[in-house]
Amino acid sequence: MSTTGTTVGREPQIGISAPHRAAIAEGLSRLLADTYTLYLTTHNFHWNVTGPMFSSLHAMFQAQYNELWNAVDPIAERIRALGAKAPGSYAQFHVLASVPDAPSQTPKALEMVRLLMQGHETVARTARGIFSLVEKAGDQPSADLLTRRVDSHEKTAWMLRSLLET
Repeated sequence: MSTTGTTVGREPQIGISAPHRAAIAEGLSRLLADTYTLYLTTHNFHWNVTGPMFSSLHAMFQAQYNELWNAVDPIAERIRALGAKAPGSYAQFHVLASVPDAPSQTPKALEMVRLLMQGHETVARTARGIFSLVEKAGDQPSADLLTRRVDSHEKTAWMLRSLLET
């Protein structure tokens, strides 16, 4: 017990049951793994893109990896607010992620665009798949976070998809 009479390290008492908090944290952990994996792939492609579209793709990928980087911390902090530990290793992310790792051979520029588009669509599906859990639990902060993530990933996927149209 602390000097204020509260138990240090106790479960959060935030109006969401322990089973709901655990299920939401598990879903958010998958979202975190997908987001981090897509961040790393996007940063990889930023470094390694070549060809006639180099300048525009280099700048676009930088904007995208910065957005993804800024998304990681709020997801992890929401997991912590729910009373769970946020995953934070490549080994954990490998198990949790549905976004594939970057190919070992650097793809051509338009293949990078296609892979990133698919990655953003995958992360949007991961985020969307958690909504039923957060709605059932009345978890508005997680719902707001998911809404922002789905919007961002769907918009980015649309922009990337537009580059692939012939």
